[in-house]
Amino acid sequence: MSNARIRTAGAVGGLTIGLFGGSFNPAHDGHLDLSLSALRQLGLDQVWWLVSPQNPLKSPTEMAGLADRLASARGVIAEHPRLLATDLETRLGTVYTAETIRRLRRRFPRLRFVWLMGADNLATIHRWRDWQRIFADVPVAVFDRPTYSLAALGGPAAHRFAACRRSGPARRSLKTARTPAWGFVTMKLNPASATAIRAARAR
Repeated sequence: MSNARIRTAGAVGGLTIGLFGGSFNPAHDGHLDLSLSALRQLGLDQVWWLVSPQNPLKSPTEMAGLADRLASARGVIAEHPRLLATDLETRLGTVYTAETIRRLRRRFPRLRFVWLMGADNLATIHRWRDWQRIFADVPVAVFDRPTYSLAALGGPAAHRFAACRRSGPARRSLKTARTPAWGFVTMKLNPASATAIRAARAR
């Protein structure tokens, strides 16, 4: 069903899609809150969850299978009409975010994309392969997360692209901004954590 909706979006064109990547190990309502905030605050048409086949920075021994994580994500989305949980990275054969974005832009030239991530990822994105290319290729929206925001806004990526940050009402135009452009989005903080959920299940 998700793949059919993706093909339809690509054929229609003119839509702005938020790309939200992650392990979703498991998915939880914090992921949902971020996505709904992105729809509202950035004026996006859809958000696609890119359930990673394997995060290169995480141990595969701690990772549930892709099918389980995809099912978890789809369960949290619960058929929301503007949210899709996908295995696009597996289908594209990509591992690194920069390459995934480039491939999606080539495959769907009639769509606009915005990369979505939590503040925890902004704090560490300088460790990602070709991370500066992500900012060069698409606008980036960073969402507040408990305990991470100060470190994220003081980190290497925030400093490198400080002049490109959009604040206040300007965030609404982020989706059509000339890159590099990024914004920090405040939202109701949700303490949910996949790590904590896994730990609780193990106990």
